[in-house]
Amino acid sequence: MAFNDLLQQVGGVGRFQQIQVTLVVLPLLLMASHNTLQNFTAAIPTHHCRPPAEANFSQDGGLEAWLPRDGQGQPESCLRFTVPRRGPPFPNSTDANSTGATEPCTNGWIYDNSTFPSTIVTEWDLVCSNRALRQLAQSLYMVGVLLGAMVFGYLADRLGRRKVLILNYLQTAVSGTCAAFAPNFPVYCAFRLLSGMSLASVALNCMTLSLEWMPIHTRACVGTLIGYVYSLGQFLLAGVAYAVPHWRPLQLLVSVPFFAFFIYSWFFIESARWHSSSGRLDLTLKTLQRVAWINGKREEGTKLSMEVLRASLQKELTMGKGQASALELLRCPALRHLFLCLSMLWFATSFAYYGLVMDLQGFGVSIYLIQVIFGAVDLPAKLVGFLVINSLGRRPAQMASLLLAGICILVNGVIPQDQSMVRTSLAVLGKGCLATSFNCIFLYTGELYPTVIRAVTALLPETLGQPLPDTVQDMESRWCRAQLSRELPGSPRRGKPRRQQQDQQKQMVPLQASAQENGL
Repeated sequence: MAFNDLLQQVGGVGRFQQIQVTLVVLPLLLMASHNTLQNFTAAIPTHHCRPPAEANFSQDGGLEAWLPRDGQGQPESCLRFTVPRRGPPFPNSTDANSTGATEPCTNGWIYDNSTFPSTIVTEWDLVCSNRALRQLAQSLYMVGVLLGAMVFGYLADRLGRRKVLILNYLQTAVSGTCAAFAPNFPVYCAFRLLSGMSLASVALNCMTLSLEWMPIHTRACVGTLIGYVYSLGQFLLAGVAYAVPHWRPLQLLVSVPFFAFFIYSWFFIESARWHSSSGRLDLTLKTLQRVAWINGKREEGTKLSMEVLRASLQKELTMGKGQASALELLRCPALRHLFLCLSMLWFATSFAYYGLVMDLQGFGVSIYLIQVIFGAVDLPAKLVGFLVINSLGRRPAQMASLLLAGICILVNGVIPQDQSMVRTSLAVLGKGCLATSFNCIFLYTGELYPTVIRAVTALLPETLGQPLPDTVQDMESRWCRAQLSRELPGSPRRGKPRRQQQDQQKQMVPLQASAQENGL
């Protein structure tokens, strides 16, 4: 709680917090575009085989003479007749196919360009036997997300959030732009992987840097704000994709703004909490005084000194701040438990979420409309999630959102395919629950992990009203208290976070008193 007092002294939620959080969160508008971009850049138009170059339509009876029919009477997408079927026009049935030998589309495909004039599918023929390559591109992007979370998460804990964000914005801008000019599919996949790496880190460090500059009572609001910005990005993607249907200009349009984010990110102020957890009290003092000046609290900033910081952050300074590493996730029992639980939560939420949002063409309605609907359902869902997070706590919100999402997805699996309206409604509801789960887990992860390894449910402790842990020892102490409260019979549960916060506030030494004791 000592650090929370320092934030309150230099302005709490002042001008600096409002400006920096806004600038840090703004790139998330386009993060949503990159995450689900392939719904549009890799859309599959209606297609059928291209007849041989020597085909004579006037003699053969037209293009349909080469095209077999499927069970619904539509032209086959991946087969053609070896020789044209001459004779009367084909009926809308499969009877005409029974006597004709077929072969794969050896001369390529003809695509319906009315909705999607240009996609990576049409440019590199990622259909039929090559259809798996389309999924490969998105899979490699998600591999990049995993790698980026691990690599840049580690670097953010060692080098700082600001430096890593600056690098991430540049990497996203360059890799996204290069993907727009990729000469072939392998090069495109390579740059998409790099984009996934940087964007994963942007999301994590955006939340981390924002939370570490905000007082305790505002964390849920900031987490919800970040979630809403991402949701607005889904509306933005639908509009931009509709206005720019060609995949290369679309890819370029959602990537170039990151050059602007890269430029203004140099003005970000590094997390003072990270400086203190790294043992750099000189930088902590300088940063807090700078923030106090921006917030119009210059007098309060001048009252801070190295002695005041040492007195306020004595516990952090004596608990081996710099000794933590990624290995602590496995060595420390409390962190190991958190790591395993949070990993399962992240996997379940991400797997279900992207399973829904990456198959928009499968709902049988306009892909642009379903994108807007999927974005719209986030608005009430995240509001409900915010109310639950603030009133009942993080753990109930996390449990309820995942449970409801699981029910919607399981029920959807047994609904007949022809009930498209029911299936779409359940998918939309499930997506809203998963969006709430994402909002909660981002906040939950930032609050549970200590500062030194932060950029890495029923069994998880509650964090409502709790200070952010700065050291591994802080995390172990919180874990022991949570375990003890479960083991004691008849121990009170409801209202406990608020009482703990009040008790901790009573134990805090006011900064003014600390300053006087040190002769200030």
